[in-house]
Amino acid sequence: MTALREAARAKLNLTLEVKGRRADGFHEIESLAAFAGVGDVVELELQDRLELVTEGPFADALGGDNLIMRAAEAARAVNPGLRLGRFRLIKELPVAAGLGGGSADAAAALRLIARANGGAPSQSELAELALKLGSDVSVCLTSRPALISGRGEKVELVHGVPSCGVLLANPGLPLATAAVYAALNAAPLRKSPGGAPTAPDFGGSFESLVAYLAPRGNDLEAAAARLAPVIREVLASLTGLHGARIARMSGSGPTCFALFATEAEAERGAETLAASHPLWWIAASALQSF
Repeated sequence: MTALREAARAKLNLTLEVKGRRADGFHEIESLAAFAGVGDVVELELQDRLELVTEGPFADALGGDNLIMRAAEAARAVNPGLRLGRFRLIKELPVAAGLGGGSADAAAALRLIARANGGAPSQSELAELALKLGSDVSVCLTSRPALISGRGEKVELVHGVPSCGVLLANPGLPLATAAVYAALNAAPLRKSPGGAPTAPDFGGSFESLVAYLAPRGNDLEAAAARLAPVIREVLASLTGLHGARIARMSGSGPTCFALFATEAEAERGAETLAASHPLWWIAASALQSF
């Protein structure tokens, strides 16, 4: 049987506000998330035995507990009659990079399982499974621009995000999310959050997106840079590229990104950056628009 295939796109936190540490140990956040045109690839070939094989440039960096297998086992626990099989992960994204790679892989696996089983689990069941697997899996399930809140599980789709150029740069070291939040040492959340934040609509305008992002940053950036000072160098290098309008760290880092008006400008920026930093992981693509 021909294997089914899904893209597991890199998730970018275009903004990230940490409102405080919750009583359950999670952090209350608000973030504008979007997805790049680069990512991992997940395949599913139906067979009797459930297994996972990994390959790709970052496969060796993966740990033993993989979210793809946890997603498959969780889906089978809900519906024991599901047809599963051999998952193949082509790991193209750096690990522990602030790009939601593991969450995107798990979300892709859930979509593959539903495709292979005629729509089972249902969309509502997939949403419940995603919530249990991790905070980022919910937004990765749709892989569409969204304003996320709570611990990341509340997803409000954002319309009018332009298909602009995006350049990603990772200095070649992992950075654990838990360590960054510990370094942030956020104060306890003082009051319960209100309703879901109002999602912006950019009307397809790059200038509107830039205007929204300009006064907003990533609250984890300073804490991450204390743990990995090279992040400051990555941001400075991105900011100095011709045509770069916004440069930020994504998630808990260390991957940073810059936005350009066009994908062609991002690709030219990637060539310039690669010439001066040949050991960094660098990828140019378009921001996915909806």
